[in-house]
Amino acid sequence: MILNKHLVEKPWGRTDVPAAFGAVDARQIGEVWYEAQDQSVLPLLVKWLFTSEKLSIQVHPNDAQAQQRGLPSGKEECWFVVHAEPGATLGIGTKRQLSADELRQASLSGEIESLMDWKPVSAGDYYYISTGTVHAIGAGVTLVEVQQYADVTYRLFDYGRPRELHLDDGVAVSVAAPYNDTRSGKASGGHKLVDGPHFQLWYINAAEQLAGLNVTGPSFVIPLAGEIMLGGKKGVVGDCLVTNALNMLEMPDNSVLLVACPLSKGQ
Repeated sequence: MILNKHLVEKPWGRTDVPAAFGAVDARQIGEVWYEAQDQSVLPLLVKWLFTSEKLSIQVHPNDAQAQQRGLPSGKEECWFVVHAEPGATLGIGTKRQLSADELRQASLSGEIESLMDWKPVSAGDYYYISTGTVHAIGAGVTLVEVQQYADVTYRLFDYGRPRELHLDDGVAVSVAAPYNDTRSGKASGGHKLVDGPHFQLWYINAAEQLAGLNVTGPSFVIPLAGEIMLGGKKGVVGDCLVTNALNMLEMPDNSVLLVACPLSKGQ
């Protein structure tokens, strides 16, 4: 099944998003979400992000924290950088550990921007963003985000944009500290980028790597280069496919893709 594209305008988005994503006018598109054709809730949410400015400095709650607020789940995610302009950065974690009071005051004053750990990035870099991690995506980045199916974000700082901040909730769930998650680095062929707790994610650039995957249940297939074939349907960059028959996927030599598989509780 090829998922539907949902284009989302953002103040930090771009007007040059490729037409393959469904961008046919001059709207400032920041995100492309992939949704089921029948509008049912999928086990994962896949997005492409296109940035011309920095995103807000923000944080996501975990499942328990979200459920305390009447939400179905928290939000953990992985970023895979597809393209980065020279000098592009991602803000992940803070340079030093901050107390709740320090984080609140830094967010109010704007000092939080200089306290963030802005990491230079290039194509092929990936970072797992666990709940509580204070983070922001910089300008000039194109990336794929694989995440829990949740739309819960607490903005701590937004560079003066006229949007709501969520300081009480955001500070309450933040772990403002240096980033040290081992689920990060530079992807290489057949590389498992993420192994739980909510999904597994692989970077695949050869058919034999795809054949070596031993997965059950639905798989989300995200082409990054070239094309793929599944059940007579072609998938190209800009598409996201879901299949329970990953072994039926045909992948030419010039293709590169991400494969994401949700994990149920207990796996």
